[in-house]
Amino acid sequence: MESDPTRMCALLVGLPDVTVLGVGDWPHWLRIEVACVTAGPSCTCGVVAHRHGVRRVVLVDLPCFGRPTRLVVHKQRWRCPTCRRSWTEQDSRISSTRCAMTTRAARWATVQVGRHGRAVSEVAADLGCDWHTVMDAVVVFGEPLIDDPARYSVVNAVGLDETLYVREGRYRRQRWSTQVVDVECGQLLDVLDGKEVNTCCAWFAARPDGWCEQVAWATLDLSNAYRSVFDTMLPLAVQVADPFHVVRLATAALDECRRRVQNELFGHRGRKDDPLYRARRLLVMAAERLSDEGMERLRGLLAAGDPAREVWFAWNAKEIVRQIYDHTDPELAAAWVAEIVRDFTDESMPFEVRRLGRTIGKWAAQIVAWHQSHVSNGPTEAINNLVKRVKRTAFGFRRFEHYRIRALLYAGRPNWVTPRPTHPTLKSEAPVSLPINQQLMGHADPRTTSIYTAVHAHDLTAALHDAGLT
Repeated sequence: MESDPTRMCALLVGLPDVTVLGVGDWPHWLRIEVACVTAGPSCTCGVVAHRHGVRRVVLVDLPCFGRPTRLVVHKQRWRCPTCRRSWTEQDSRISSTRCAMTTRAARWATVQVGRHGRAVSEVAADLGCDWHTVMDAVVVFGEPLIDDPARYSVVNAVGLDETLYVREGRYRRQRWSTQVVDVECGQLLDVLDGKEVNTCCAWFAARPDGWCEQVAWATLDLSNAYRSVFDTMLPLAVQVADPFHVVRLATAALDECRRRVQNELFGHRGRKDDPLYRARRLLVMAAERLSDEGMERLRGLLAAGDPAREVWFAWNAKEIVRQIYDHTDPELAAAWVAEIVRDFTDESMPFEVRRLGRTIGKWAAQIVAWHQSHVSNGPTEAINNLVKRVKRTAFGFRRFEHYRIRALLYAGRPNWVTPRPTHPTLKSEAPVSLPINQQLMGHADPRTTSIYTAVHAHDLTAALHDAGLT
């Protein structure tokens, strides 16, 4: 337990190798002035440098007892008497040269924005600063986390998927981003600007030697662009078509067939009394989930609204595609897919079913590969959901760099373990007096001017009592 006022103030400030010079109660924040305790450094020429003035830097710090705080660091300037070179001392434990916040405040803001997904404006309100100050700190301290080579190592299965990034310009032009995901552990590896083949190929080409050869499975959502990427950059990986997208393709073919038959028979879109419109929800349900009453109702509606049985064939085609994933035998799956392609492309089938058969034949190898790998693009879709959550929290993005950093901090699993803060090692001499005319920004509260200009440690305690702060 400390009883010395100077030591108590030093422990409250909690910074290494600094001396507390004074504390001021300002209208909008608490102002603390400190000075670094350093010996005279040597110049590159070997001569000991001389003191060359003091530079005061105002930094945003963590709130103190619920109040926004500004830390004023008195940085010593040094000058070499021989080569006339001058410089200002820097201590990365206190602040970084690229942001206007203390190191601990910047790390806290990075954790709040990146790890917990909070809005930058909300964190800025907690610190009593503007949006740009917080975002600059997130960029400075977030880039080393997402660019850490140890963030991910060997990836056995990789997936690609796109999501809408922003609509910009007068005509709301859409810009897309591609998420590269480790589908085995559900980790976002990187976010690419655009969904073009060249962009994705460039990312894989930038991986270390041997990284692409270690990828065994490549999942995709029936995208020809991503298929070209895997063919070019991951020739040894087995491509796997996502089961959800395969079944959705069959469901979409059924729905298109229903709407086409509706227009051909009745000359208008579905209305509430039309049989096919009334059967739309029953058609998309799985057959095993339909009760006996539901199945009878479906058959009656199709008999009334589908005289050529085209919708009936499309519904059976959808159920046959779903049965591809009822087992895990690769040989049986290959034979089943080959039978589907042969039957679906028959001339007696509706146009939508024939088109579905051609698509399944084109992706037959990727569809059968699921029965060997048992990996899907589901984790990629889950990561897309997290990225969209970050986008909703931020109310959209304008700069791709900020979008990428915040998405990777939230879903990229960076190493958030940071060293414990070091205990302050402070000198016990009394603080130095600060004349009022040397104060920096803002206007001091008159009732606390005596606190700010305290000369001795016991004077600081008395000033706190006189100001009503104790």
